[in-house]
Amino acid sequence: MDFLIIRKKIHGFKKSLNIDGDKSLSIRWALLSSQSSKKCKSSNLLLSEDIINTLNCLKKLGVKIKINNNFCEIDGLGLNGFNYKKNLVLNAGNSGTLGRLILGLLVHSEKNIILKGDKSLSKRDFYRVSEPLKRFGAKFKTNHGKLPLKIKGTNNSVPISFYENKGSAQCKSAVMFAALNTFGETVIKAKKSRDHTELLFKYLKLPIKILKKKNYDIIKIRGKKKIPALNYKIPSDISSAAFFIVLTALSKKSKLKIKNVIINPSRTGILSILKLMGIKILKSNIRVYKGEKIADLTIKSSQKINPINCPSKFNSAAIDEFLLIFLVAAKANGVSYFKNLSELNQKESPRLIWGSKILNKIGIKNILTKNSIKIFGNPNIDVNKKIIIKSFLKDHRVFMTSVVAALTFGGKWQIHDKDSVKTSFPSFLKKIRYLCAKS
Repeated sequence: MDFLIIRKKIHGFKKSLNIDGDKSLSIRWALLSSQSSKKCKSSNLLLSEDIINTLNCLKKLGVKIKINNNFCEIDGLGLNGFNYKKNLVLNAGNSGTLGRLILGLLVHSEKNIILKGDKSLSKRDFYRVSEPLKRFGAKFKTNHGKLPLKIKGTNNSVPISFYENKGSAQCKSAVMFAALNTFGETVIKAKKSRDHTELLFKYLKLPIKILKKKNYDIIKIRGKKKIPALNYKIPSDISSAAFFIVLTALSKKSKLKIKNVIINPSRTGILSILKLMGIKILKSNIRVYKGEKIADLTIKSSQKINPINCPSKFNSAAIDEFLLIFLVAAKANGVSYFKNLSELNQKESPRLIWGSKILNKIGIKNILTKNSIKIFGNPNIDVNKKIIIKSFLKDHRVFMTSVVAALTFGGKWQIHDKDSVKTSFPSFLKKIRYLCAKS
C-alpha cells in the first residue's frame, strides 16, 4: 500500500532528533572519492535511493566500494581512471544531482556511455549541462535535451570559460568536475548557488580560486592535480531537517532540538525566511567541519506568523524548501508574496504548481503565475475535510510536505507515493512516528 492515512493533528512534543546525512554532500563525497588515488572513508552517509544509485553507477565504472550500514569505503581510481565496457548504461534514477554531476567526470572517458533516469528525471533539462560540457571536447546525443543521453568523452579536453546564469549548483559543479581532469585553467562566472563543491575543493587543497561578487562568483580551477583521500563524517541534511522545523513551528506547545545540521549559508535560505516570518530558531554549538558550518538547531511553536514579501535573494538558498515555506505562509496573518521561482518547476515535479495545489486543497486562497505565488494566509486555518494527494511524478518533497500539512492543519488525508521518501529521506516516517508518540 503506497499511501499514508492521517486522521488527526499531532499533539504537542518536546524532543530532540538526529537527521540523516546530507544528500548533496553524500553524492559529492562519493563522486570525488572515485577520482582520488587513495582509499576514502565516510560515516553517516545517507543511504537513500539517490546515493545507492550513485554507488551503483561508480561500481559499473570499475570503482571498488565497501558499505556497512552508513559507513562506506571507496578505493579511488584517480583522475580518468574509470574502467568499463563500451556502451555502458548508467541509471541515475531520480537524482538530478547524480545525473548532472557524473557527466562532468565522464567528459574524459572515450568509450560511449548511455545515461538514463526514471520518469521524473527524464523530463528534466540536461541541455544546461551538456552544452557547457561539449566545449571541453565531449560529444553528446540527447533526447531533445533530456534523458536518455549518450556521451563520448575525449582524451584531449581543453579548459573553458563558462557563464552559469541560472543559479544551478548542479551545472556549476558538473563544469568544476570536468575541469579537474583538464590541463590549464577553467573559469566559471556563476550566479550565487550552493557552494558544497567549492568547499570540498578547498578542503582537499585543489587549485581553486574564488572571487566573490555581490550577485555572482568567479571560480578558477587548474586541473590535473591528484586528489587526496577524503575521509568524511557527513553532516545532517538541512533540507530534511526543514520538515521538522516547520512541523514544530506550526504545532502547538512543541519544542524540538535537531543536532549536527549543516548551516552552510548557501543552504539556509529557509532559516532566513522563517526568521523574517517571526519563527524562532536558536543555533547553538556552531562549528566548522572540513569547510562546512554545522550547528544544533532548537525550534519552538510559533504563536504568531508574519506575512512576507520574500526577497528573491533567498531563493537559491531555499529552493528545495519552498513547499514548506508556503505552508507557513498559509498560517500567516496577512498576504505573502514569493517571486522569481520558475526554477521550482524544474525539479522532480513542477513544485510551484504543486505548492498552489496543496494550498487550494486546504482552502487557502492563492494567485499563481509561471514564476510567482501570492498566498492569503489564515491564522485560524482548521481543515475538516478529506484530502487526497497524489503526484504522478512521485515527488518525495510533495509527499513529505503533505504529511506536515496533515499533522498541523487537520483533516482526513490520503497521501500517495509513500515510497518516494526512499529517494532522499528513507527514515522520514520513522522520525514522524517518534514525534507523534507520547513521551
